[in-house]
Amino acid sequence: MVGLSIGEKLFIQSGIAQDLRCDGRRRLTYRPLYVETGVIPQANGSARVRMGETDVIATVKAELGKPSPSQPDKGKVFIHVDCSSTAAPMFEGRGGEEFSSELSVALQRCLLGSNSGAGAGIDRASLCIAEGKICWDLYVDGLVVGSDGNVLDALGAAIKAALSNTGLPRVHVTVAAPDGEQPEVDVSDEEFLQFDTSGIPVIVTLTKVGRHYIVDATTEEESQMSSAISISINKKGHICGLTKRGGTGLDPSVILDMISVAKYVGEQFMNRLDSEIAAAEASEAE
Repeated sequence: MVGLSIGEKLFIQSGIAQDLRCDGRRRLTYRPLYVETGVIPQANGSARVRMGETDVIATVKAELGKPSPSQPDKGKVFIHVDCSSTAAPMFEGRGGEEFSSELSVALQRCLLGSNSGAGAGIDRASLCIAEGKICWDLYVDGLVVGSDGNVLDALGAAIKAALSNTGLPRVHVTVAAPDGEQPEVDVSDEEFLQFDTSGIPVIVTLTKVGRHYIVDATTEEESQMSSAISISINKKGHICGLTKRGGTGLDPSVILDMISVAKYVGEQFMNRLDSEIAAAEASEAE
């Protein structure tokens, strides 16, 4: 927990009310965003994202697997998050385990949609190689290296960048198999298919402090929140997922207004993130 005096709390709250936050930003302004790709050579794709002092790494490992019987035409995606014990004092010992679990669940809700796959930000159908027989299983791991608020949005951005950096080997089914048996496949060592990230959303968290809400909240600002809503939005402006934290309830009209603001902010954040990813990949290729 962040230990703040009454004066410091009032200073943060009054600054947000006047649209002038402690670091000089306005309510809907993000901190500087930095993206690096290809930071873990052993992974199929990886990226590091920094937003202020919040620093996260995402990696993607791809393995061949078998589709689940309930979704034979889709691959599988597993998301797991760990918090480094050095990222924040609250993560020392086993303090980061609960937060890691919360982040993992929130990312699954925001990026993978419902159990049926409806609304999913990550297209699992593109991971199917032979229906009911063989597919790609993607293991997406996030690591929180530094924590100063808005960790969920940073992880969402890092996962999008890591997937953009992911190359899947081309797979040819060489021998078809009868029902119940796995086909024989040839996995190329030279041909790689770039993962399509055009439909992957960004996550925008709106943190409510007093009567107002802000984006990209710092840890101190989050300590003053009554509630927060995280909304994943794709390039078309469609909502792919939504999750809420904080004990205070929200009026439906407020939620609708927050969604409208998130769509507006999300479009700007998406364009900025895509530009940073393109620049990072160009730098990596040099």
